[in-house]
Amino acid sequence: MVGPSEARPIGAKRRSAGNRGRPRPRGLALALCLAWLLGGCASTLPAGIFGGAEDVEIRPDADASYDVLVAHQHESEGDGDAALAAYERAVAKDSESAYLHRKVAEGLARENRLDEALEHATRAHEIEPEEIPTRLFLGQLHRMRRDLPAAERVLTNAAGDPIDERAGLLLFQVMLESERPEHALSIAQWMLAQDPESLRASLALATAYQKLGRNLEAEAVYRETLESNPSNLRISTALARSYRARKAYEEEIALYEQLLELHPRHHLTLIALAEVQMSRDDLAAAIETFEKIERYYPDDLRSVVRLGFLKFEAREWDSAAERFRKFLAMHPNEYDVVYFLGRVRRRGGDEGGAIVEFESIPLEHKNYADARTELASIYERRGDYPRALEEVARARDAGPSRALELYSAQLQAKAGDFDGAVAHLEGLLSKQPTDDELLYNLGVVYGEAKRRDESIRYMQLALRENPDNASALNYVGYTWAEKGEHLDEAQEMIERALELRPNDGYITDSLGWVYYMRALSLVENGSDESARPLIEKALRELERAKELTGGDPVVSEHLGDIYLLKGERERAVEMFEEAVGLDPRLSEQPNLYEKLETLRRELH
Repeated sequence: MVGPSEARPIGAKRRSAGNRGRPRPRGLALALCLAWLLGGCASTLPAGIFGGAEDVEIRPDADASYDVLVAHQHESEGDGDAALAAYERAVAKDSESAYLHRKVAEGLARENRLDEALEHATRAHEIEPEEIPTRLFLGQLHRMRRDLPAAERVLTNAAGDPIDERAGLLLFQVMLESERPEHALSIAQWMLAQDPESLRASLALATAYQKLGRNLEAEAVYRETLESNPSNLRISTALARSYRARKAYEEEIALYEQLLELHPRHHLTLIALAEVQMSRDDLAAAIETFEKIERYYPDDLRSVVRLGFLKFEAREWDSAAERFRKFLAMHPNEYDVVYFLGRVRRRGGDEGGAIVEFESIPLEHKNYADARTELASIYERRGDYPRALEEVARARDAGPSRALELYSAQLQAKAGDFDGAVAHLEGLLSKQPTDDELLYNLGVVYGEAKRRDESIRYMQLALRENPDNASALNYVGYTWAEKGEHLDEAQEMIERALELRPNDGYITDSLGWVYYMRALSLVENGSDESARPLIEKALRELERAKELTGGDPVVSEHLGDIYLLKGERERAVEMFEEAVGLDPRLSEQPNLYEKLETLRRELH
């Protein structure tokens, strides 16, 4: 019977089956086979093995050992199909060889012929029931066929324990796949008892704890294992995933920092650190980490563009644009990035460049409508309302939306078509007469036309339908504050709007302006001391509004007004000059230039 390390020579008698030990190597053919396999001295079978001048692969009259030699030759050449065929010829000649049955089973399994593989593996196990490699292979076959009870039977001994550590690992996987995490935990503990230094056993134990929802115990195992394997990134990654799952961000960051002390430039660790920093909204730290990635791995353009987005969030326009351009030099058709480059250029004051970027985005791209809306906003700011309306129409054709309908009506009003704007909105309102957003927008249109009373009336109608319409609350409150009217009620409305939208820079500006108007009234009545706390409140809110908006000409003018009220005229000039540099909205700031020039003359 041919065994794992023998091939019977032609004509030899079969040995008695009484001896269970591994058969001893014997015969000239086997000696030559071993010499060839171990020595590696030739790329073909040794001369004379086939018994003739020409090599003949299939020899029905030859012993099974001959086919084993042929199979070995094909295996060395990487030809699995030919090797399997040779082993099948060998097992047909020697059907009592457990070794040959297992080799055939392995070849069939590689071809995904699992049922046939199982027949041969089962036969190999019947012939040599204590052969560990055969049992492991048979257990794996049962697992692949989802026959988990059969896998468990073949991989355990009479006491129910795994037959060895390899079987333990396989059984552990079987238990997890059969949704038996308690049994998986027992096997992992058995594995660790056999070899307390086993990394696989430790990882299995931690995995079992996690499957049972015992994450803190899993993390304790990971940390203990990491102490003796501090450079093992697999353990660190598993521990980091556990930290992330329970949002233990401080522990996760500490772990990454520990890893980076050992591997300062490890790419994946740096990326993971940046991601957790972003999840904590730690913008400065994430930027610092991505800058390291950019420095160490300049060809990692995905990280470069992510750094660009972070710079965008930090309002570092030039720096963001630099990263986006670098990425687009290699990926010019990534229009998501083109769109953000347009936004960056616009916010950096380069409106002409922004127009180029937005106009390059093709009609079929998802950002086309947004790009056209940005273009409309640019032309609106320039006072080119007909062109702005054209861009909104393009955006509406590509992606109709309620917001674009409302924006179109506002532009109509600004373009002088007040009746058309009102008709547009009232047509929408006729279908939804209680829609507070439509009522609010009608109020805005009347406000653009300087029809203040009607504007306030529509805003109050909007608030009747929805008392939590923050935009309407802010509009009425700010309109009253501008005129110095109903200041107590105006403050209440704006404070309510700010409760609804606490990080809205424009509502924050309105609150600062209410404080300013109340302080101004006191100063004009000679109550400077009573005005001082309101002035400080106004200054605090307006500074916050400036931060939240990222810079707005109206907010800067308001800051100039409050500094002027405080008597700090030089600082007021700085704020008025800042407002001028931010392209003021003259319809809202008709007196800005006059105030600035008057102050300059007074100071010089």
